[in-house]
Amino acid sequence: MSATSTESNKFIIGIYDHEEKLLKAIKHIRSKGIEIHDALSPFPVHGIDPVLGLKDTRLHTAGFFFGMTGTLTALSVITFISKFNYPLIVGGKPFWALPAYIPVTFELTVLFASVGMVTTYLIRNKLWPGHVPRIFDKRTTDDKFALTFAIDHRSSADIEQIKSALGETGASEINTKEFKDTDEPLN
Repeated sequence: MSATSTESNKFIIGIYDHEEKLLKAIKHIRSKGIEIHDALSPFPVHGIDPVLGLKDTRLHTAGFFFGMTGTLTALSVITFISKFNYPLIVGGKPFWALPAYIPVTFELTVLFASVGMVTTYLIRNKLWPGHVPRIFDKRTTDDKFALTFAIDHRSSADIEQIKSALGETGASEINTKEFKDTDEPLN
C-alpha cells in the first residue's frame, strides 16, 4: 500500500457500542469544531449523513448522463444502419421508424446507465480490484461503531482535545493507529 502526499497515515479511533451514542458523539464533536475523518458502522445508520455534514451524492447525475449516452448511441447506430448502411423498406415502414426502435433504445439506455453508475461508484469509493482498503478496526464490520480522526498534521493540543471529546461522549475505547507503506494487506 502506498501513501500519497494527501493521504493521512496516523489516526485516532473512538469506538462506540451503539449507533445512538455515535450520533450524539458526532453532534457534540462537530459542535466543538473538530473535523471528523470518517464514521464507520456495521450497518447503515439512519440520519448520519446530515449529522456528519455530508452533501448528497451526484451519482444520479452521472446516471442521467450515462443513460443519455446510451440513448444517443442507440438512436445514432439505428439511424446509420437503417438510413445509410442498409436501407430496407419492410411492410411499408419508412427508413426511420422511431416506434420500432424504442425497445432497443430503452435497453441501451438502461445498460449504459447501470454499467456507468457501477463503474463510477467503484472508482469513487476506491473499490477497484487490487486496491487494499485501510481497516481501522475489524470490529466495525461486526458490532462496533467508530469515529476516525486524521492526526498527521495536528498539534499535541489538538490531539488531546480530540481524545477528551471522545471521552466526554462515552467512547468505550480510544485507540491510535498508524498505517505504514510496509503494512501487510488487510491488517
